[in-house]
Amino acid sequence: MNELTVRHERNKTSGRYVIDLGSGHMAKMTYSRLGVCKIAIDHTHVPEQSRGQGIAMKLLEFAIRQARINHDKIVPMCAYVYEQFERHEEWSDVLADMKNCPYAKTA
Repeated sequence: MNELTVRHERNKTSGRYVIDLGSGHMAKMTYSRLGVCKIAIDHTHVPEQSRGQGIAMKLLEFAIRQARINHDKIVPMCAYVYEQFERHEEWSDVLADMKNCPYAKTA
């Protein structure tokens, strides 16, 4: 796979991380801003023909780096992002309170 570049597009209330895959195809991860220091990642999409190549993870790792730089916490409203936070304890520093997350396991 060629080197893929993540582009960050944003406005005051929302944004997305995008990778141009060529031939008019794009992978993206979208979020909404929840106040000053919190974002809710609500959707991740990788075109079917590009799945299984680590593209969604590249988007998420970029989002994690940005959250650390900007002192943001992430609310994983997307099932993929939630599952990855479950697997990566080293990201707990950017994980927001999960009490209202629809994917959070209940006791």
